[in-house]
Amino acid sequence: MSSSDRDSCRARPSLLRSGLAAGLMLALGVAAGCTARPLYGDLAPASGPQSAELASVAIAPVTSRVGQEVRNHLIFLFGGGQGQPAAPVWHLKLDTSAINSVAPTVSVGRDSLEPTAGVLTVQATYTLSEAQTGKVVASGQRSVQSPYDIPAQDFAAARALRDAENRAARELAELLRIVVAQDLAR
Repeated sequence: MSSSDRDSCRARPSLLRSGLAAGLMLALGVAAGCTARPLYGDLAPASGPQSAELASVAIAPVTSRVGQEVRNHLIFLFGGGQGQPAAPVWHLKLDTSAINSVAPTVSVGRDSLEPTAGVLTVQATYTLSEAQTGKVVASGQRSVQSPYDIPAQDFAAARALRDAENRAARELAELLRIVVAQDLAR
């Protein structure tokens, strides 16, 4: 073994250490980047001055099941899980409807277990008014569509429709939360 071979053997452990250190730093950098957080805005969804405005909105009772789902989600989103306000500053009146449309099937009998498709449209008309005076501040209409499969089994088809209603109600509540927050900011 020559002297140059001995020097290269001594240099390898330091190269190995620096390679391990660089690999460790890269792994830590990748692990630090694996967090999901908003790019703009607060980390907590219910914080800031707008959340206080939203927490002071009382939502009127509704009559339909889908409307009740939308209302329940809105109450949770507005109050951050606290429920309806004791002394509301604003009143929100909702009128919801659900329209179910089923795609036509071509020669698919009940013998075949192929599902058909359906689209549920949940529409809400809202009116935001002051609690003291009843003066209408904002009103509008929003809708959300929720596609779903309709299996051949009756119970599964009814459950698929119910799941589509729940999904559309959640999405509509999120949309209405944004719209009402924009209306209150004006």
